[in-house]
Amino acid sequence: PQAPEIQTKMPVFPAVVFLLTFTQSLPTEAGKCPRMCKCDGTKLTVACTGKNLTEVPPTIDQITVRLDLRNNDLRELPRGAFLLTPYLTHLNLQHCSIIRVKEGAFRTLGRLEHLNLAHNNIDILYQESFDGLSSLKELHLDHNRVEEIQPGAFTPLGFLNTLALTHNQLVYIPNMAFQGLNNIKWLRLSYNSLNNLAPEAFAGLFTLNRLSLDHNELQFFPTQTMSRLREVTRLDLSHNPMTYLGEDSVSMAKLTHLYLDHMALQDLSEQALSDAPLLSHLDISHNQLRYLEPLQGPRSMRSLNLTGNPLYCNCYLRPLRRWATVNGVKLLGACAGPAHLADELLEAVALLNLRCRPRGEVLEDQFEDVEAVLPTARPQHRVKCPVNCHCHIEAQHATCEGRGHTKVPRGFPTKTQLLDMRSNRFHHLPANSFSGSGQVVSLHLQLCKISKIEGGAFQGMKRLVYLYLSDNDLAALDPGAFAGVPELTYLHLDGNRLSQFPGSALAQLPSLFVLHLERNAISKLEPTGLLSSVAPSLRELYLTNNTIASVAKGAIDSAFLGILHLDSNQLTEVPTWSLSGLPSLEELSLSQNPISRLGPKAFQPISQSLRRLYLDRMGLEKMSRDALAGLGSGLRVLTVRGNQLQELPDLRPFSGLEVADLQDNPLLCDCPLLPFRRWMENVSLEVTATCFHPAEVRGQRVQDVGVFTSCP
Repeated sequence: PQAPEIQTKMPVFPAVVFLLTFTQSLPTEAGKCPRMCKCDGTKLTVACTGKNLTEVPPTIDQITVRLDLRNNDLRELPRGAFLLTPYLTHLNLQHCSIIRVKEGAFRTLGRLEHLNLAHNNIDILYQESFDGLSSLKELHLDHNRVEEIQPGAFTPLGFLNTLALTHNQLVYIPNMAFQGLNNIKWLRLSYNSLNNLAPEAFAGLFTLNRLSLDHNELQFFPTQTMSRLREVTRLDLSHNPMTYLGEDSVSMAKLTHLYLDHMALQDLSEQALSDAPLLSHLDISHNQLRYLEPLQGPRSMRSLNLTGNPLYCNCYLRPLRRWATVNGVKLLGACAGPAHLADELLEAVALLNLRCRPRGEVLEDQFEDVEAVLPTARPQHRVKCPVNCHCHIEAQHATCEGRGHTKVPRGFPTKTQLLDMRSNRFHHLPANSFSGSGQVVSLHLQLCKISKIEGGAFQGMKRLVYLYLSDNDLAALDPGAFAGVPELTYLHLDGNRLSQFPGSALAQLPSLFVLHLERNAISKLEPTGLLSSVAPSLRELYLTNNTIASVAKGAIDSAFLGILHLDSNQLTEVPTWSLSGLPSLEELSLSQNPISRLGPKAFQPISQSLRRLYLDRMGLEKMSRDALAGLGSGLRVLTVRGNQLQELPDLRPFSGLEVADLQDNPLLCDCPLLPFRRWMENVSLEVTATCFHPAEVRGQRVQDVGVFTSCP
């Protein structure tokens, strides 16, 4: 029987009883199963992995509980993407090239408990992205490109326990960013570029007991922010560049485990943990501490890890050693000096041996006093909002989207952090256009017909991190266009009419990390806009869909650039020598350039750093045997999809590959391809490749044809 019939016969049964009844009566063979998928009618699971799907298959059985769509090419999840599978509890969308989740994509998935969106290209979490996921318990967004969390993005997720946002591009967490997570237990923000947390960044997380902030760029302990987390027991801040922890830095009533290892700590006040009474495990290993006073405040300390610090074991360390003995604290670490105690374990050093020379031995003072600068209190103002705009005070969000404004409105609440003015008709932004918006972090000016930006237009926006100027009419930029926004990190200039790389304007942006210049009219890259001088911190550069035909040597030299997209341009060859100034480049896309041949050692200058290489739909007819020479085991992703290749180079040196997409090439499945076939049999990754010749095996997967059995 079909699911709708069962529902009409038993309308009073709860969903759980309904599912059990259906499972018991389900035949062993699958009901509706898409041709390219594997279905298990007993377990109610469907797997469509690595099938190059561009949309969710519409014929998946309605009763499916687990759906695996890994390694496809979905790009965008439209509204109602899962309308026909309302009973899903587990959904896996890893490695699906997803860029955007549209409003209402998950709206029918009220039973979903586990959602995995890791390893995609999502850059913004919109307000409506997760609407409908009222039962979700676990959400994985790691290994994306998330750079902004819009207010209210997580509001529908009231039952979420775990949120993973590791390996993204966050530099700032605004106030109330995680509003609505009423049952969150573990929040993972590791491996981002966070250097600033708003005081109320984690407000409302009353159930959070574990927070991971390791491998970020925090220079000071965020005391104000952390003091709101009254239930957190584990906090990981390791691998952040902090040098000092002053008095009362850690004010967390239930904290038991604190990880501050692999930082740059040179001093730690004995009062730093005075408001963390339950702390039992403190890891401050691999820092630069030469000396430490007994820690005051924690009453239950059991373990103190000092491994890897240059500790000088003399009389100044005796109080710490005595404190540890009296309180039963296990001291981990060893002496770095003096010479006769070098490498001696701290717990093994006798108190009598911790002494100074008779004439006194002054401990070198290497520490500077660091004064914690707290924001000054601002007087309370009456809430106000410009005419024809809407201001959400609690979320610190204001919008005038699509209201026909011809001038930038004034008079937003002073605490506004997200200002959305897209789809208006400004045409011209004069100097000081955003006076009074000094707290704004994210500014949206897409689709505003802007053709001119005067110098100093954004003056005073000292906290601005994200600026969206996409889809306007800019043909050139004033050298002072971005003056006064020293913290600007993400700049979107895609979809304009720029004919040259705007080097002089970028020189005003010392913190620029990601630059989007897609869909402009840039025809060549010349050393006049040298990246190393105008944008020394730039990590990602997107130049897709321009008309670039040449890249001069030295034009894109940059010590830190890690991602470069030159796809959909007019390059006829790999700009090999222009890549020599990119020692940190990890990702290169040259797809959809008219490059018909790859010569020897085409990527040699970046062979030590390159991890992801995209060469799709270029009309590529020939790859030299050593076109990829030097890349070796470091390469993780290689795609040459949709080209004209009949043969492939030897891929055996690429032992680290995780993705190899070779589909839609007219491969000649004959004995010369045998080494490639054997390589496919010996790797664990999903390799996508199909035969074109000879005709009798056309369209079949290389690993499925039997033609190779007759090869010598």
